[in-house]
Amino acid sequence: MLSQPLRVAVVCSNNQNRSMEAHAVLSRKGFCVSSYGTGTRVKLPGPTPQRPNVYDFHTTYEQMRQDLLRKDPRLYTRNGLLGLLDRNQRIKPRPERFQSCQDAFDLILTCDEGVYDLVVAELSSREQVTRQPVHVVNVDIADDAEEAIVGALLLGELCQRLRDAEDLDHDIGRLLQDMEQKSGRPFLHTVCFY
Repeated sequence: MLSQPLRVAVVCSNNQNRSMEAHAVLSRKGFCVSSYGTGTRVKLPGPTPQRPNVYDFHTTYEQMRQDLLRKDPRLYTRNGLLGLLDRNQRIKPRPERFQSCQDAFDLILTCDEGVYDLVVAELSSREQVTRQPVHVVNVDIADDAEEAIVGALLLGELCQRLRDAEDLDHDIGRLLQDMEQKSGRPFLHTVCFY
């Protein structure tokens, strides 16, 4: 068992679906968790793939919800975006951008390889002050409601196993292999330093 609570961040592109579903699951399991996006702007599906709804990271989930209600309440109810934004605003007021975060974590979970690459590049570009290690782990999770739930439960199980580990730094490789075998999904892992 870890002597301190495991500090976890979950990161996807927009801090809307995958990272927020995992944030909700991990929070219910008692983890100290934050969630982020890596995009330059928040993009939500629009009436067509060529016309997404685009917001900056300072826009609250409620402001996004009100905007979608003005635009087409039937469409955004049917495609689940209004429900997604309702859930998100119960967790925190607005999306947050990982590149703006200065908090330190023990574990950063990413939801696709492109996000993993951006997180590792961001951490590697920062000046290393404390030399505190942070494990960055990726598992690809499709960006749809069903896969976000499946992925969040998988990340929840991983975090429970890591929390129960005798020595996180020593045991993480074996635990990730076990999770790969159980889930049939590959995990990427690297260690960065603060």
